Amino acid sequence: MSKFQKFKQSQAFGLLLLIFIAFVFWAFFKMLAPETFGDFNKLQTYLKTALYYAVGGCGLYFICVMGPFDMSVGANIVLSSVIAVNMSKQFGYAGLLIAPIISGVLVGLLNGIVYIKLRISSLIVTAGLSLVYEALSIYATNGKEAILATNYRAFGDYPWNLVLALAAFFLCGFILKYTKIGTYTYAIGSNEVVAKNMGVNVDKYKVVAFTLCGLFVGIESILTISYGTSMTSASNLASMSRNFPPLMGTFFGLAFKKYGHPIVAIVIGEFIIELLFEGFVALGAPTTVQNIVTGIVLLAIVTMTIKPVKGAVVK
Repeated sequence: MSKFQKFKQSQAFGLLLLIFIAFVFWAFFKMLAPETFGDFNKLQTYLKTALYYAVGGCGLYFICVMGPFDMSVGANIVLSSVIAVNMSKQFGYAGLLIAPIISGVLVGLLNGIVYIKLRISSLIVTAGLSLVYEALSIYATNGKEAILATNYRAFGDYPWNLVLALAAFFLCGFILKYTKIGTYTYAIGSNEVVAKNMGVNVDKYKVVAFTLCGLFVGIESILTISYGTSMTSASNLASMSRNFPPLMGTFFGLAFKKYGHPIVAIVIGEFIIELLFEGFVALGAPTTVQNIVTGIVLLAIVTMTIKPVKGAVVK
């Protein structure tokens, strides 16, 4: 194997590739819309949005790397955000920080238990439970908009949003790299049957994965309500649209997992997606065009970074 081939498999190559992709999109839109896109202040705003999506993407990574999926992330965000607003009125910052994390963890735990007990597709289970969580969000708000008080919005801007997000990223990285949970998560994702034959309690660690997803979605909810300052309850699966921004970052994490730094890939991936969205906004492109091009670009990036294995079963 040549030195270049070894370099292409290194962590440094993966990181440089991510940075290069981000730079290419920034330069492309900057040339087309120099006045309305990509100056330093705008890049800070793009990063602000990418941070809280990336926190949710870290949570989804635990599930998606195993094979299942969670369609209730959006409903969890809505429910945990309105609970955060309600609890902040009673307990201040303690309520704002603790309540949505507890809510997110309980939602994730329930998702995992129901998924394991019913033995049906995680898509069906979590989509069905989304209706329950949306109904609870309506009950928690009496159908009214939940607005976070101005004196509890510190986590919606720098530096506290960055502090909370970095804490979440380091926690996710630590769990994946240094704990049995991370080891078994990758083992189950690699080959569930082999992992089970080696004595891994697959059902237990799938529940743990859903619970961890809920934990990080709860943290995302803190950043979401602090940045957006208000949340409206959802119904009829209207919260589904909130599933996909964090999922896009998860795709990057899965695609760049082979380079050994999925968390970094999730964060930079969310920033890349945000560059795409904001670039099309700066160009005045319709939302439909933005979604089409973003989807195509995302598929292209994932396709280029994942090498298909001949004879492998595609799930």
